[in-house]
Order: sequence, then structure tokens, then C-alpha cells
Amino acid sequence: MFYWAGLDKDLTTVLVSEDGRSVTSINGVRFAAQASFAQTPTLDILWVPGGRPVALGAIMKDGYSPYLQYLRQIAVGATWVCSVCEGALLLARAGLLDGHSATTHWAFVECLKRFPKIDVDTTHQRYIVSGNRLTGGGISSGLDEALKLIVLLFGEDTAKDVQASTQYFPRPPVMGEIPATPPCEVEW
Repeated sequence: MFYWAGLDKDLTTVLVSEDGRSVTSINGVRFAAQASFAQTPTLDILWVPGGRPVALGAIMKDGYSPYLQYLRQIAVGATWVCSVCEGALLLARAGLLDGHSATTHWAFVECLKRFPKIDVDTTHQRYIVSGNRLTGGGISSGLDEALKLIVLLFGEDTAKDVQASTQYFPRPPVMGEIPATPPCEVEW
């Protein structure tokens, strides 16, 4: 979504990791980072993804971990601080959702509720805007959330152009229901 918005707007996406090395997603897809934390001391927009619960727990155990410290550093000057899926837990642990409404993937709502200073959505909204915070639910919610951020940055016409370019007009072949929220499985 951001690539298409950036074709005619001032928007460049950069994938950052602690050491500038590649990052492997929960399903094994490897992403080549373009920069390290040290090489990227500021960002206008922070977009934090989720990940494997064990990896999230390892980051969250130390409230002063390099990852959480970097989130705090970037958030100070960022216009938008965003997360998708369990990325909200990382923002929450960094204290960056205090005083805000937020959502996350349905299976991690109970984890997010452990942070008392956050108004946690329990109705499974696909995304929530709260001040300059934008949080989204699961993976597909991230597409809606990305379009919302594009609207906030560049207006509805640009978002509609991106929607058409990506042919994002979802009509899922099934229409299930979100299951009951399980207890938190992330340990920190």
C-alpha cells in the first residue's frame, strides 16, 4: 500500500532492524532490512509489526531492551506511531499507548489488557485511530489500516488510487466469526 502511495507522494518505506540484518517473519519469509537502528535515528512514521509470541516475550522481558528503547526514541518525533497485530504489545510495553485507545489481533486482546493505562478495544475493530496512534488487528486488518494512514497523510483520493492500484476490494470466499479471545500466551 505504501509503495503505491509513494509513487507520486513524498513517502518512502524503509525496513529497519536492530543490526541492519535481515528479519525472518513468523512464517519464514525473510525480509532484507535496509538500515539498522543506529542508521535510522528518526522516522516520520513508525509502523511496528507483530510476531511470534516467544520472540515478543523476549523483547518485552527487558523494559529497556534495544528494541523498546528504539521505539521510544522514534516515537518522540514521529507524526504517526502505528502497529499491526501483536505490534501493539511492543508499543504498549514501551509505554507508547498509555492514555490511548488501541486494538490488536483478537487472540492477543487479553495480553493488551494487562496494560492498565490503555483503553483496549474488545469489539475487534480492524483499526483504531487515537491521537497520533493507529493500531490494527490481524494481518488483513493491516491493509485497511494502511489505507487509513494514507487517507490521514494524503487524503481520500490518494487512498482510492492506491486501492484501485492494488485491486483491494475484498470479498472473502467465506465469512466466519472471530473466536472467543483466549488467555494471554505471551510471557514477559
